[in-house]
Formats: sequence, structure tokens, C-alpha cells
Amino acid sequence: MISFEFSDIQLQIKEAAAKFAQEEMAPGAIERDINATYPREILSQLGELGFLGMMVSPEWGGSGLDAVSYTLAIEEFAKVDAATSIVISVQNSLVCWILENYGNDEQKEKFLRPLAEGKDIGAYCLSEPEAGSDARQQSTTAVKDGDYWVLNGMKNWISSGTNADTYIVFAQTNPELKHKGIAAFVISKNTPGFEPAKKEDKMGMRASDTCSIGLTNVKLTNENLIGKVGEGFYIAMRGLNGGRIGIASQSVGIAQGAFEAALKYSKERKTMGIPICEHQLIQAKLAQMSMKINAARSLVLKAAWLRDNKMDHIRESSEAKLFASTIANEVTREAVQIHGGYGYVREYIVERMMRDAKVTEIYEGTSEIQQIVIARELIKNS
Repeated sequence: MISFEFSDIQLQIKEAAAKFAQEEMAPGAIERDINATYPREILSQLGELGFLGMMVSPEWGGSGLDAVSYTLAIEEFAKVDAATSIVISVQNSLVCWILENYGNDEQKEKFLRPLAEGKDIGAYCLSEPEAGSDARQQSTTAVKDGDYWVLNGMKNWISSGTNADTYIVFAQTNPELKHKGIAAFVISKNTPGFEPAKKEDKMGMRASDTCSIGLTNVKLTNENLIGKVGEGFYIAMRGLNGGRIGIASQSVGIAQGAFEAALKYSKERKTMGIPICEHQLIQAKLAQMSMKINAARSLVLKAAWLRDNKMDHIRESSEAKLFASTIANEVTREAVQIHGGYGYVREYIVERMMRDAKVTEIYEGTSEIQQIVIARELIKNS
């Protein structure tokens, strides 16, 4: 039985996230977007508050919270600054989760603890120029040479790629084994041969840097190997199950933020002598926006609840991500439309939100891939 009655702690987390977002993140969000400025100071504050290791056990420096609390926090952050929320999402649901669930105690002490305590930032390196939606086609290689693993290849579309301290990198150890030959490694910044390229000039999420990363004869030992050789693809996919919940939460937050801005504007803007919210066509838009956001939020909470209760949630995570990202784009477009010409200028936040929303249909599994995942799970379990 799934219950959406929030606990006192969950409500406190939501309130704390909302307060921080409005007071600390919102004031400079437009400027950070224009200048593509990484929110390092804000992330430092979030780390001190425990938001960069939300679901990590206190044993390793984390807050020990559940996935529902995490989704509530991500939504509040994304309402005002989606670019910062993606850094928080990758940190929690991909990097920290993988290290806690598959790393050994030495890796947890060396890499996970600083991440969970908010001292370090993490990045997830799976995508490649020829291995985006089909992550099985890893061309980055990891060749055993005595006591070392030597990695060569290229990763791209890496969030926080130029600013991270710790990177989870996937590489192929044996092409003949295909996806069963992929391994996962943890790599520190400034490792010789590991070189982030210049950041991409993006349409949206501009304050979160994205770049390619070159690996040229990067020498690692078994101390950097996460889990066993051949488990890398499985680790990556399990991480993405949680990552999709994070992106779905972000999508709901973007949509909610745009909706609230549009609703407020519709009460203030007058045409024909009355506020535009009294025109039926605007009312219809607002009703549709509200309905879609609430439906998406329900899918997100369901997936998070299943994850908290250690139940299968592959289909539910994909459904949440697919639907929430779709409505984020629909709602932000309508928010811009309600604002009219003002919605098309940077002074009004809905312009940025519409640009930010688009990538939610692309990263951590495109909308097309989500439909494939959902269909496969339906067929498999029918």
C-alpha cells in the first residue's frame, strides 16, 4: 500500500529546501544563467546543510534520509534554479549511491565521505560520442598492465565535468564480452591523463557546466575499481534507476516554478479591464498545468516510495521521468505564453525555465529510451 502522507521529517526537509532555495538560490539564478557561472558557494552551503549526501548513511558522513525526502528537496531547488538542482541530483542519486552500494570500505572513506559531507563534488561518466542512448557500446577501454589498469577514451556530456573532484567512469575491459566486460572506476581530479575539455555553451542549465573528458593512458589500480570487473554496466543501469527519479523530481520542480510564476502574473496582468486569470482561455491553461504537475508528482512519489521499500521500480522510474519531463516542457511553454512578450525576455524567469526544461527529455535516458524501458518491463512482467 503506497501512502503519500509525509512524515514530520520529510516535511521539515521540504520546508528547509524551500527556504534555502528562495533565500539563497533564487536571487542570483538569472545572473548565473546569463554568465554560465557555476554555483560553487551555494553548493558549499548545501553541503554544510547535508543536501549533498542526503541518502548516504551517517556512518559515511551522510544525512541518512529516504528517497521521498530527496525528491521533495530536489523539487524545491528546481523550482528556482534547475541548474543547481542537477548538480545535487547527480551527486546524490548517481555518484554517492554507487559508491555506497558498490564501493568497498576504503573507497567509501576516501571518496564517499567527502562527497556526502559536501566537501567534494561528484560526476558520472557514462556517455560517449558513439555511446549515448546505447550505453553498452563503450569504446573507452581499460586494459590490464601488470598492477595497473590503463584507461583510454573519451566521455562526453559530463555534468560538473570541469568542477568535480571525484568521477565515476565506465570502461570496456573486454570487447568480446560486450556489456558484460564493462567495469566501473572511481577517479580523482588531476589524475595524470584525465583531462576535462572546455565546457559546452548550452541552451539551458547554463550554470551547471557540461564538458567532454579525455582519458589518455590513465593509470589506475584495483583500489579504483568499483565492484567486480564485468559489473560496470549493471552498476550504471541501477544507478540510472535512481537518477531518473531525480530528473523526474527536477522536472516537476521546473514545471511547478513556471506554473506559480504564470499564476501570479495572470492575477496581476489586466486586459479588457480585468485580470487575465478571469479569461476562460487562461483559466483552461492554468487548470491543465496544475493537473499535469500533480499527476507527475504522484508518479515521482510512487517511484521514490518503491525505492525506499526496496521494491522493483525500473518501470515506475521511467514512467515518472518520461511523464514529468514531458509536462515540464508543456507547462513552461504555456507559462511563457501566459506572460506574452514578457515571457520571452530574461527578466522573467519563465524564459529560463523553458530553456532548462528541454534537457530533461534528453539526459539520463531520452524520452524514446524511457518508452522502450517501460514497454520491456511490461512485457517481461505480464
